[in-house]
Amino acid sequence: MRTAVGPLVLLIMGATCVADDASLKNWFDDPFFQVSDGIAGCPRPLGPLLTESEMKSESHSRAERGTSCWMSGACSQPNAYMYDQEIARGVRERLRAGADTSLWITVKRRFVWVEGCVAHPAQTADLESQVKSLPNVEHVLVNVMTGTRDKPPYRTLP
Repeated sequence: MRTAVGPLVLLIMGATCVADDASLKNWFDDPFFQVSDGIAGCPRPLGPLLTESEMKSESHSRAERGTSCWMSGACSQPNAYMYDQEIARGVRERLRAGADTSLWITVKRRFVWVEGCVAHPAQTADLESQVKSLPNVEHVLVNVMTGTRDKPPYRTLP
């Protein structure tokens, strides 16, 4: 009986480890928030949520990318991620997304992702322009879809 229980316990422990590794978390506390919810059924982006193994894989490159901004003289702060909370506040205060959008914002390393759904394709350029005009924003990526019928151009929650 002991021989049958041992492998079973190991199997259960292994499954638990895999489940823990697969749980998603905002490990680096990157700003991620919704700015509008006017389009029902718009798929929620994955945003900065990562598994533990993805976090470990990304850790080194984040350290390099974060400090290279300062080392090149492009940032006055020692790490590009130090701007993210300030940028997020600016997006919350100044972005006028409109009632005919459902949008989420992710801020990482002075980059801003705008993801979600819009009613009209022309809204994309306006969103990009509004966010790009904020202080310290280096790059804006607008990954939106018109309506909710297509597959989103961004990763979503499983």
